[in-house]
Formats: sequence, structure tokens, C-alpha cells
Amino acid sequence: MDNMKQREPPKVPSNVGMEVDKISNLPGHIIDKILSSLPLRDAVRTSVLSSKWRFKWVTLPHLVFENQSVLISTQDQTLIKNKLLSIIDHVLLLHTGPIHKFKLSHRDLQGVSDVDRWILFLSRGSVKEFILEIWKGHRYKLPSSLYSFQKLIHLELFNCLLKPPYIFNGFKSLKSLDLQHITMDQDAFEDMVSNCPLLERLTLMNFDGFTRLKIHAPNLLFFDVGGVFEEVGFQDTINLAIVSIGLYANPGSDWNLAFGSTGNLINLFANLPRIQRLEVQNFFLKYLAAGGVPVKLPTPCIDLTFLSIRVNFNDLEENLAALCLLRSSPNLQELELLARSDEHATMRSVMNTVENYQSFPLNELRLVKIVGIFGIRKELSFVKFLLANSPVLGRMTIKPAPVVGGMEMAKELLRFRRASAQAEIVYLDGVHD
Repeated sequence: MDNMKQREPPKVPSNVGMEVDKISNLPGHIIDKILSSLPLRDAVRTSVLSSKWRFKWVTLPHLVFENQSVLISTQDQTLIKNKLLSIIDHVLLLHTGPIHKFKLSHRDLQGVSDVDRWILFLSRGSVKEFILEIWKGHRYKLPSSLYSFQKLIHLELFNCLLKPPYIFNGFKSLKSLDLQHITMDQDAFEDMVSNCPLLERLTLMNFDGFTRLKIHAPNLLFFDVGGVFEEVGFQDTINLAIVSIGLYANPGSDWNLAFGSTGNLINLFANLPRIQRLEVQNFFLKYLAAGGVPVKLPTPCIDLTFLSIRVNFNDLEENLAALCLLRSSPNLQELELLARSDEHATMRSVMNTVENYQSFPLNELRLVKIVGIFGIRKELSFVKFLLANSPVLGRMTIKPAPVVGGMEMAKELLRFRRASAQAEIVYLDGVHD
């Protein structure tokens, strides 16, 4: 036994060892892409893999601090806050190279003074994408250093107070601006938008400080807004193709402004010659109907192929405004009608609105979706009108309000004449999303 040789582990060929660490020999940009696809905490953890990986994460151009990337196992809010601040400080201290994207969005984040310090640090670099979402506390007042981010392409802010300095002259490279739950002065907002000459996408939700939206953006392609406002208008927006506008508060039947000789419909569409997709949400159709509704717009929306309208079928002006949009969209292919009930609706006429208008063909309309109707006469007459004037209609989907008993309505719908022999009516009574 004493003379027996001890078992030795088999020798591993040197080329096998190289195979194990093959990933370390990948090109730098490939490794950066791999690390960027990981949550930040996992990217930092790769530093323990080997000496080669120890400092790879410190050159990451994208830094994202959010719930998934910063996990803290405690319920103590003070400890959570301090740990979060410590992590961000640690990452920024060790980071080398350019930072192109910085996102800070954590459920326990408040507008603390440390955020000012981080923004000042980033302003000295070349940040192209900046996202800040403050989920707790009052609206965070952004420091003046933010307005020196002159290489910004995308800016996204949530629960912030914006007061640009007097010398601020816009973001000259900005293409996308997303402002939600923000407070800002009327003039400051208009100046910011008009001084972003490359702006293509603008999202604005739940804002304070101004009620008149005046958008001057010659390169704007996408506009999405929702809030309480008194006026919305476009100037030099000939490239705007996708628009979604929601007025959250009902202006009421006595609401009125000085519209001059033309109404809101004509004023709004005068600067939207290339509109392709339009969503009229909440009470915005009522706003459009103010000041008088023409039979059709002076210039047709020849590029408009998708239209979504939330309409109160009991309101005469809203019905006429909806018909005006349909008459002015000769190439419309898809229509969505969302019924909105309103006990304060204008009931100036008991006659059927559609019967007051001469029928007109919807020659390109192929898909129709109608949601939330109660089966009242005006709603069914509108459905009847669509079926009778859409020669290439392929499908109409109807989902009534939950309280409606559907069999009688379904039977009546099946009796309506259809201009298209291929038109299919899909009735979704009792079906939930």
C-alpha cells in the first residue's frame, strides 16, 4: 500500500483553459453589448469572474438605476434611500469613459439634493439620453446644469419642476421629449419646444403651469398629449403624422372662447396636412366642435388611414364633428369609435344626426371597432350609416357597454343593410379584455 502511487488529477490541456475564458477574448464592443443587456447590478458582479473582468463594467456607456437593477432587501426607508445613494455614488466614482445614457427611476427615489450633484457631474460629459423619474414627494426642481446637456437626443422627465435659466436657448440635438407630471411656465414650455429644431417626438401628460398648448416644431412627427387645457394649436408642423390628444376635463356646454370666424376643427387641421393616425380621446371632440362645425375641412386629410374617436352620440355637435372628420378623410382604412356618456350633453335636436347629413361613401374603410355603446337610437343609426356607406368593409367589431343586454341589439344589427358583401359583424357581448 505504501508503494502505491497516489492518484493525481488529470492534466487539463492548455487549450481547454483558453476555451473556458473565450468570452474574455471577444472584441470590446461585443463585451460592452453583453454587459449593457444585463441589469446594472449583474454587470457589476462580473468583476469577480477574473482579473480580466474586474474593471470591464466601469466603461459601460449606459447606466440604468431602476427597481430591477438596484435590489435592496429591507423595509427601512432610510436605509433604502442611503443604500441607493451609495450605489449610485460608487458607480459614478469608478466609472471611466463616456456616459451616453443615464436613467434613474426607482420606486423609493425622492428629489434629494444628491440628484443635483449627479446631474452636474453628467453635464460635463456627453449624455445623449437622460431619463429621470421621481416617484415620491413633491415635484423635483431640476438644477440649471441640466439645461447644458447640449448633446441630448432623448429627454424624459417624471414629476419634475422645470425652470430653464434666462440664457437657455434650447436643446439643439434633441429628437425626443417626454414630460409627464411636470410643472412649467407657459412661455418656458413654448420656448423649449420651438428651440429644439430637430424635435421629432413629443409626449406631454398631466402638466401644471399652463393651459394653452402652442406647438411650433417643423420636424415633429409624433405628438401625444393628455391633460386639462383650454386651447391647442399647431404652427409649422407640416410633417406631423401621428397625433393623440386627450382632454381630461369636460369643458361643459357653456364653455366658449373667442374662436373668430373659424372653429377649432379648421384651426387645428390647418397645420396638419400630412396626418396619418389620429386619436381624439376623452372630451377633445367636444373641444373640436366648439366655434362651429363645417360639413368638411377646407383641405382633406388624404394621408389619414387610422382614426380613433371618443364620442358622445347624444351630443349633436360631437356627432357633426365626427362626421366632418369622416367626410374629410377619403383614404381612411381603420375607424375606432369609443362611446362616452355625458348627462350634460347638448340635446338641441331630437332628430337623428346622421339623417340630417347627406350620405357619403367611405370607399377605403376596411375595419371598424365600436366600443361601449348602449344600443340607443343615435348609436345604432351611426352603425347603420357606416355599414351602408362602406363598400369594402371587411369587419366591424362591436363591444357594447357591460350593462347592456345584447341579444336584441345583435338582432337589430344583423338587419342593417351592408354596402360590402364581405362585411362581417363580430358582436362581443359579455367578452372582457
